[in-house]
Amino acid sequence: MSKAKRRRPQPPAPPRRDLVILAADKDTAQTIEGLLSRSASLQIRAVTSDIIVHPQHDPGCLGQSPGILAVYLKTHSYALVVFDREGCGQEKNSRASLEADVQAQLSTTGWQDRSAAIVIDPELERWVWSQSPHVSTILGWRDTTKSVRQWLVEEEFLEEESQLKPDRPKEAMVAVLRHVRKPRSSAIYRELAEKVSLTSCEDASFLKFRETLQGWFRR
Repeated sequence: MSKAKRRRPQPPAPPRRDLVILAADKDTAQTIEGLLSRSASLQIRAVTSDIIVHPQHDPGCLGQSPGILAVYLKTHSYALVVFDREGCGQEKNSRASLEADVQAQLSTTGWQDRSAAIVIDPELERWVWSQSPHVSTILGWRDTTKSVRQWLVEEEFLEEESQLKPDRPKEAMVAVLRHVRKPRSSAIYRELAEKVSLTSCEDASFLKFRETLQGWFRR
């Protein structure tokens, strides 16, 4: 009787990673990377993750997430898609409607019960503005005669200083950076995400982002 051929030992499968994130642009990617570095503040355990930037930005995240994320179905436990409502091409639809659309796409292509869509309304800079003193410092504000929020009121980005966030958050941030002559870069978004308090942000999309991560990776 011939001996059965011995099977060659197979190399161990690479360890499964926790999370893959599809982001609309580098600013969003850097923001999320900065936030994930603060697992204690998010009240989650440390997470292994990979962040991919969609080459077609917000519209790509809205309409093509399953195709991009298909390659990660067997290597990552969970998937997030994060993009802005402003610029996605379907601004007439609500944040909740857009999230439901992307979630439906993901659920029918293998990510059911392990994925989420986060649509920031109107745009990422909505997460930037808070009462934290780190905001003005990181944006490069040096005027000792007035605060950055006073300046925003003067420039009609805020109706009053007590208003938490500008209605046009991206325009406000660009205007401040232009005023202080500081180049806009993705590094600014990461630094803000690493330093600004997370407990005071009441933006619905950020709260969903944090609660989703807590549901998946609670300490």
